[in-house]
Amino acid sequence: MTTSKTLIRGAKVLGGETQDVLIDGETITQVGAGLSAEGAEVVEAGGKVLLPGLVDLHTHLREPGREDSETVLTGTRAAASGGYTNVFAMANTFPVADTAGVVEQVWRLGQESGYCDVQPIGAVTVGLEGQKLAELGAMHESAAGVTVFSDDGKCVHDAVIMRRALEYVKAFDGVVAQHAQEPRLTEGAQMNEGVVSAELGLGGWPAVAEESVIARDVLLADHVGSRVHICHLSTAGSVEIVRWAKSRGIRVTAEVTPHHLLLTDELVRSYNPVYKVNPPLRTERDVLALREALADGTIDIVATDHAPHPHEDKDCEWAAAAMGMVGLETALSVVQETMVETGLLDWAGVADRMSFTPARIGRAEGHGRPVSAGEPANLTLVDTAYRGPVDPAGFASRSRNTPYEGRELPGRVTHTWLRGKATLVDGKLT
Repeated sequence: MTTSKTLIRGAKVLGGETQDVLIDGETITQVGAGLSAEGAEVVEAGGKVLLPGLVDLHTHLREPGREDSETVLTGTRAAASGGYTNVFAMANTFPVADTAGVVEQVWRLGQESGYCDVQPIGAVTVGLEGQKLAELGAMHESAAGVTVFSDDGKCVHDAVIMRRALEYVKAFDGVVAQHAQEPRLTEGAQMNEGVVSAELGLGGWPAVAEESVIARDVLLADHVGSRVHICHLSTAGSVEIVRWAKSRGIRVTAEVTPHHLLLTDELVRSYNPVYKVNPPLRTERDVLALREALADGTIDIVATDHAPHPHEDKDCEWAAAAMGMVGLETALSVVQETMVETGLLDWAGVADRMSFTPARIGRAEGHGRPVSAGEPANLTLVDTAYRGPVDPAGFASRSRNTPYEGRELPGRVTHTWLRGKATLVDGKLT
């Protein structure tokens, strides 16, 4: 991947008017009509939508320890395929990313991959065990410059530990990203608690298990004056709590996953473990509430919760299956279907929810920037007119556990640039 001049001709910047964009080296140097540049490689956009490179605040890259599911290299290749130029890698690796040494290892692997920037997320507690704060300050001061901390996969269920974490990260403007799941209320839970779980006889995962933790944590954040981020918010009740907290000026942000914007617990009737996820797929009412909340800004961002698993962990009976879905390569298509084609967001709104705001929350320097002269050339080009079936055989991810196999989705990322270097060209990784 060599850096050179690139002229993107005839792109709809953020879905607006058609313009040309000139990249020279790592930087956008001109945006306007009728641009030319001697020696530049010309990409004929043909009215495709040009967005800032996407930023994912919630990705599982599995390395170190579970390279059978994903590696930093394969995960960042999947990210580039999906239009991402920056991803935040969750801490539930083996060993856990709870020290400066482990987060620096993940960060350096991201640097070596060259497909997108990787910002490690540090664990809140040692070993994700919820008993003792991890080395938050050391991880922040490390080469990785960690700003986001999470025990994702597990909830920081102890209120005192959560308070201390919020106090600690406040000193350097960090944020604690909470996996909101009261463990006692979800023991043995297999899916959303409701009509479907009762009919199927599967252990129910009540909405209040999520909502009670969010209510506690926004109050703690208010008390401390610190930032809290809610991971994979999934219920209508959670939306109302976050909306109330924001009306009070509490420093809370929230994310929703693509699968929670599209899929419902009715799919669990198939007993196909591909639909088993944490938090579980909820009801149609929840899905519609999440879409409205993303549109009105109550939910700040879309985050994939890309959770790769090897074939044997998903191709088994429901109760034994691992929870999680891959999402980096389909996220933008799902957002186009659920938010753009429904009229809830325009492409500028998509850029806000999938680039500008996640970069701001995670303090991702150089990402989530406007498509304008003088800015870093982190960009993605999307063929929004495309529609076709999802074929996981073509995924760059090492895992194939997608809930969308064979489903027709709109939109296809054709090009991605990381600081002016093409990582994806005509839908193919460079």
